[in-house]
Amino acid sequence: MALLQISEPGTSPAPHEQRLAVGIDLGTTNSLVATVRSGVASVLPDAHGRPLLPSIVRYLPDGRAEVGYAAQARQAEDPKNTIVSVKRYMGRGVKDVTHIENAPYDFVDAPGMLQIRTAAGVKSPVEVSAEILKVLRERAELSLQGNLSGAVVTVPAYFDDAQRQATKDAGRLAGLNVLRLLNEPTAAAIAYGLENASEGVYAVYDLGGGTFDVSILRLSRGVFEVVATSGDSLLGGDDFDQRVFCWSVEQAKLAPLSPRDMRLLLVKAREAKEFLTLHSEANMTAKLSSGELVDVTLDTETFCRITQTLVHKTLGPVRKALRDAGLTVEEIKGVVMVGGATRMPQIQRAVSEFFRRDPLNNLDPDKVVA
Repeated sequence: MALLQISEPGTSPAPHEQRLAVGIDLGTTNSLVATVRSGVASVLPDAHGRPLLPSIVRYLPDGRAEVGYAAQARQAEDPKNTIVSVKRYMGRGVKDVTHIENAPYDFVDAPGMLQIRTAAGVKSPVEVSAEILKVLRERAELSLQGNLSGAVVTVPAYFDDAQRQATKDAGRLAGLNVLRLLNEPTAAAIAYGLENASEGVYAVYDLGGGTFDVSILRLSRGVFEVVATSGDSLLGGDDFDQRVFCWSVEQAKLAPLSPRDMRLLLVKAREAKEFLTLHSEANMTAKLSSGELVDVTLDTETFCRITQTLVHKTLGPVRKALRDAGLTVEEIKGVVMVGGATRMPQIQRAVSEFFRRDPLNNLDPDKVVA
C-alpha cells in the first residue's frame, strides 16, 4: 500500500521507509481520520467498521476516560462528567460560550480558557480534545501498522489564534506531530477538486455541529486559490438542537430541569432533528427523573419555523464572502455542502434559493474534510 511520504526540509526518507501521515477532522459532533492508499484518500474505520468517532468524552472517578460510542451511550445518565461539543469551548472563556445555562457542566472560569470540573479532576478543553485525538491516533497506527510521523488537523476557517493554538496543543498532548492546521472549507475544496476535476469559482458552505464557515475558492487545473472566507464560530447544528429542546420544554410545560433531564432532552432533540431530514414528523418521548413522561411530536413545518432565524443567520457570512471576493451569485459555478448539519432540508432549500442552483451533495458531508 502506498502512503503519503513526508520529509523535513533537507532530509529524505531512507530507502523503502514509509513515513505515515494522516488527515484528522476534529469535529464538534463527530471526528474521523483518513490517509492515502494507492493515491486515493480513504477514511480509517474502527474495529467495528465505523468511520465516525463521536466527539464525546466521559471521565470516570478512577481517572480513566471513555471516548466515542461508549461515552455517548452514558451521556444522559452521567451528564456532568460526559463532555460533548468540546470544540465550542476551545480557546474560550465562560463569557464567550452561548447557551451556557443549558450545559450541565461545573465550569471553572480559569484565565485564558474555561475548564470543567469532572469526576477525574478539572479538565481543559485541550485535554478533552486530546482524548479524542489519542483514540484516532491509535486507530490509525493499528490500521496502518506503524507509528505516525505526522498529522494534518483541520479547523474552522474562522478559528482565531487562541482556538488554533488550543487545537495544536491538543494534538501534541495526544502524541501527534501536528504538521499543520488546514482550514476545513479548504480541505473540502481540495477533496472536491481532486475527485471531480472541476474548474471555476465555487462556494464551500460548511455547517458543522458548532461552527459555520463559507469560503469562495477558484479551482483551476488542480490548483485552488482562496478568494474570500467568512463565517460564525458560534453557529452550528447544536443551535438547532437547542431550538428543538426549548420548543419541547415549552410544549410539555416542564418545570426547571435537572442536568440529567436536560441532557436527555437535548439528546432527544438531536435525534428528532436528524429524523426530520427524511421524515415529515418526529416523536420525542422521554421519561424524566421525576417520573414525568414527555411525549411531543415535531413536524417539519414547526421545525423550519423555530429554526428560521438560524438558517438566515448563515446567509449573512455568505453575502459578506461574495462582497469580499467582488463576485455575484451568477459567477459561482457550484456550491459544495460540508458538515452533517447541511443535510437539513431547510438548509438545502435556503442555499438553493440563494445561489439559484441546486447545491452539490455528491461527497459525504461528514467525511469530505478528512
